[in-house]
Amino acid sequence: MSLLTPQRPASGAHTDSAATMVPNQSRAERTTSYTVADFPLPTGREEEWRFTPVDRLGALFRDEATGACLEWDATLPDGVTLRTASVEEWRASGAPAPGDRAAAVAAAHSGGVAVLDVRAEAELDAPVRVRLTGTRREVVHGHLLVRVGRFARATVVLEHHGVSEYGEVLSVVAGDGAHVTVVTVQEWDDDTHHLAQHDVVVGRDATVRHIAVTIGGGIVRMNTNASYTGPGGTFEGLGVYFADAGQHLEHRLFVDHSAPHCRSNVEYKGALQGDTAHTVWVGDVLIRASAEGTDTYELNRNLVLTEGARADSVPNLEIETGEIEGAGHASATGRFDDEQLFYLMARGIPEDEARRLVVHGFFASVVGRIGVPEVEHRLMAAIERELSGGAA
Repeated sequence: MSLLTPQRPASGAHTDSAATMVPNQSRAERTTSYTVADFPLPTGREEEWRFTPVDRLGALFRDEATGACLEWDATLPDGVTLRTASVEEWRASGAPAPGDRAAAVAAAHSGGVAVLDVRAEAELDAPVRVRLTGTRREVVHGHLLVRVGRFARATVVLEHHGVSEYGEVLSVVAGDGAHVTVVTVQEWDDDTHHLAQHDVVVGRDATVRHIAVTIGGGIVRMNTNASYTGPGGTFEGLGVYFADAGQHLEHRLFVDHSAPHCRSNVEYKGALQGDTAHTVWVGDVLIRASAEGTDTYELNRNLVLTEGARADSVPNLEIETGEIEGAGHASATGRFDDEQLFYLMARGIPEDEARRLVVHGFFASVVGRIGVPEVEHRLMAAIERELSGGAA
């Protein structure tokens, strides 16, 4: 597949959505609340739910506790603690409020917040690892707060496996000058539904990388939101997803630039194969009037491997000041490039291997930046399995 690399607009340029114009309602005006009743039941006609099969997700919108939990297995290096706190403490942490009904339900009925603290100035010599496993098809409300102290350096890997109806709220609060990488892996069984809100709060001069790897689950919808508490912060959002027949994988990002001289870069790549495979990527960036000196860019690319698969991609920019370093976005969706396949086969490479090489090359720019070799290797192995089991 031939995909052109877009040029970044000149300083102060305004770029509208490649698929639609900026929505009539500003992202700044959307409801956030701790109260479930402030969010009506989604119908699928709302802008934020129009791609999602909400008729299959009713259990995760129900305003009631279940008492069910996923199985936890955590590996904590020196300098890291894990405990349970009240919802009131979470509210006081600086983490944003829920932005949709599923997140409000998860926050209200989790029964407490798991708090993972990395002490100030710690430099972890190994990743924090948390493995969450669902053993039954039941509704589970999960709530995790990750706090990284000032000038600390940490990598946190969250893995999701098994079967569940899982509503999740994850809050990552990075102190001033911290360097944080959060890798979240969705490797669920095919009949799992997972609705998540991930909030990233970037401190002054801090750097946070949020990496989403989604290769399993029947319906997985992840909302990742980034905000800044002071100037000089950097947010990087990376994502890799592979949808097979019958899967709906949806990733939505909102980067809220309210502080001056901050940066953000978003790059998501996905592949699809099989009948009714569906992926959705929506990237919203808001540059407020106070965010002078912002530098932001977002990119989404999708590779459609077979007939019957569908990828929706909607990048949006909303800019309230012209005093910025740069702002741009790009989106591209294309089918498997038969010319590349022919080129490789003409040099003696069998067709199956040639297909793998093209797909590997497509994902390489993102996978190679995950920074956790174990996750990188497992992801490529999962892509191999998908390619082996998919239609030619």
